[in-house]
Amino acid sequence: MATWSAPGKVFLFGEHAVVYGKPGIAMAIKPRVFVTVRNTKRPQRAKSPYIDGCFDAMGVVGSVYINSQIPSSSGLGSSAAVTVATLSAINDEFSLHKTREDIANMAFEIEKTVQKGRASPTDTTVSTYGGIVFISGGSRRRLPPQNLHLVIGDSLVSHSTARMVEQVAELKKKHPEIIDPVLDAIEGVSMSAIHHLNNPRELGRYMNMNQSLLEVLGVGHPQLSRLILAARSAGAFGAKITGAGGGGCMVALCPKQFKHRIAGAIEASEARAIVTGIDTEGVRKEKNV
Repeated sequence: MATWSAPGKVFLFGEHAVVYGKPGIAMAIKPRVFVTVRNTKRPQRAKSPYIDGCFDAMGVVGSVYINSQIPSSSGLGSSAAVTVATLSAINDEFSLHKTREDIANMAFEIEKTVQKGRASPTDTTVSTYGGIVFISGGSRRRLPPQNLHLVIGDSLVSHSTARMVEQVAELKKKHPEIIDPVLDAIEGVSMSAIHHLNNPRELGRYMNMNQSLLEVLGVGHPQLSRLILAARSAGAFGAKITGAGGGGCMVALCPKQFKHRIAGAIEASEARAIVTGIDTEGVRKEKNV
C-alpha cells in the first residue's frame, strides 16, 4: 500500500490563454488530494477517467482510495492533483521507478486525453513540483516562491472545464478579430506581472486587469462577479476567477491583516471561503494510516 498527496492550484494569471500557447502563472496551494493505491488480486477501481488513465498509462491494475481537501469542478486543479498523486502512488506501490518529470509529463497526457486535447500542462506541473510555475508554450519554469496571502471563494456553482474551454474556442473561431487581441492582452498582463511577484499591491492590479479580459472571453458568472466585488470591497489588492470560470472559484490577493475580513465578506455572499497560501513541496509520499 502506498499513499501520496498532491496540492491544488490557483491560476494567478493566464488561464484560457495558456491553451493557445500564451504564458501563464500558477501557484500551488495548501489544500491537497490524498491517494492510496494497493496492489491487490481483486482491484476496486474508482469511477474516474483520470484514475483509469493512470492505471492504463502505468500498465498495472490495483485498488485506489481518494481523500480530497479540494472541491471538484472548482478551478483549483483537483483533477490534476488526483492524477499526479495517483501516478505517484502507483509508481511507488509497483516500484516502477518513474521520475518526478515522468509523472508530470504522464499526468499532462492523461488530462489532455480526458479533456479532448485542450488541456494545459499548468495544473499537472504545479501539482507535481509545487511553488509558483511560469508556463510558456511547452516550457515550464519555477519562479521564486512568494509568501502571498490568498483567500479563495468557492461559488458552489459547478462547471465543466472542458465545456468552458470549448466555449472560448468557438468564440475565437467566430470572432478572431476580437478574441485574438484579448488573448494577446492576457499575455501582456502575465508578462508584466512576472516582474512584480514580490509586490502584492501591484500584482493585485494586474489580477483585476486579467479578470476584465476573462469577462470578455465570456467565462464569467454572476456569483463569481459578486464574490470578486465583495473581496475587493473588503480590502483585497485584487481578485479574479481562477481556472475555467462559468462557476467554480475566484481568488483574492490580500493584505495579511485583512484576509479573515475578506473571507467573511465572501462567506456573507453565500460562498465557501478558503484562507490559504503557497505550497512549495508538490507531490509527496505520506505515511500509510
